[in-house]
Amino acid sequence: MIEDKNPQRTPLSQLGEFGLIDHLTKHFDVKQASTLKSIGDDGAVLDFKDQKVVVSTDLLIEGVHFDLSYMPLRHLGYKAVVVNVSDICAMNATPTQITVSVAVSNRFPLEALEELFDGIALAAKYYNVDVIGGDTTSSQKGLIISVTALGTAKEEEITYRNGAKDTDLLVITGDIGSAYMGLQVLEREKQVFQVNPNNQPDLEAYTYLIERQLRPQARFDVKEILEKLEVKPTSMIDISDGLSSEIIHLCKQSKVGCNLYEEKLPIDPQFINVCEEFNIDSTTVAINGGEDYELLFTIPIADFPKIKANPNFTVIGHMTPESEGIHLITRAATKIPLKARGWDALQA
Repeated sequence: MIEDKNPQRTPLSQLGEFGLIDHLTKHFDVKQASTLKSIGDDGAVLDFKDQKVVVSTDLLIEGVHFDLSYMPLRHLGYKAVVVNVSDICAMNATPTQITVSVAVSNRFPLEALEELFDGIALAAKYYNVDVIGGDTTSSQKGLIISVTALGTAKEEEITYRNGAKDTDLLVITGDIGSAYMGLQVLEREKQVFQVNPNNQPDLEAYTYLIERQLRPQARFDVKEILEKLEVKPTSMIDISDGLSSEIIHLCKQSKVGCNLYEEKLPIDPQFINVCEEFNIDSTTVAINGGEDYELLFTIPIADFPKIKANPNFTVIGHMTPESEGIHLITRAATKIPLKARGWDALQA
C-alpha cells in the first residue's frame, strides 16, 4: 500500500557498517548538558550530577509490532522513539538520551534506512533527547529496532507502580482506544488492497485514529503540568498494553483493588463512530486496546480539586482495599471483574 517514492536503491554493503553509522547519524546534534560524549567512541559519556537516572528499553520486530505494508518507515522511526520516551514519562522523569540499534535484511537499501532515521531524528528533536549511540547488524528476518531511553528525575519525583493507596483516585490523560481502531482500519484497507491493488482507500474519516496508531505521542508534558498543579502521583504507568492490563499491573504492584467506571472512560467521537462501523463494543476496545501511550496514575483524593478542571485529565475510578478485587462498574451499575485482555507480547 505504501509506494516507494524514491526509486534509488543504494545497497548497504556499499557503505559498510561504520560508514552506514556515520551516514545515518551525521545530523544528530547534542542538546543535553548531561551529554559529554555522544556517538563516535566506544561508549557515550554522561554526567547527571545530583539527578537519578531512569532507563528503559523496547524492542520492535517486523511482523510482530509493525507491518511495513501500511507503516511508513519515517513514522516507524518516530514511533520507536515515542514508545521508549513514554516509559520514561511514566516514571515521572524527563527523557534525556536514547540509543538506537537496528538489524536489517538485504531487502532494505540505504534510502529506506534514511527514511527510518529521519523519523528518529524528528522525534529526538521534538522530545529534546540526544541520540548517543547504538548498533547496526544484518537480519535474516526483516527489520528489528531496539531503542534504550534514559531520563532523569530527583529522587523524590520518581513515581513507581507500587505506591497507590486504597483511597486514591485513578486518573488518565487524553483518550483511549483510538490507536487500536486505527490499526483495525489499516488492516481492513490492507485486505482490500490485496484483493484489488488499484483501489485507492479514502481514509479521511479515520484521520485521528490512524494518526494515533502510526504516529502516537508520548505525554512528556504531564510532569510539568502536575508540578504546576502541585500534584504528586502516588503511582503511574503508561498505556501501551491496554487499560485493563495496566490497571491490574498497578493494583498488583500496590496491593490494592480498583473500581473502574465505564461511564467515565474518555473516548473520542470518531472512535465511537468507527466502533459502530466495525460492529465492535466501544468499551471493550477502550479498556483492552493498546498503544495509546497515555499515562495512567493515582493521586490522593485530597488532590482532586487541583485537577478536576484540567482538560488533560479524567478521573475514571478509585482504588479500593485489595480484598475487594478489581472491577469494571458498567453504566447499568453492574460490577464485573476486570480481566487483562490487552497486548501480551508472548501471546502474539
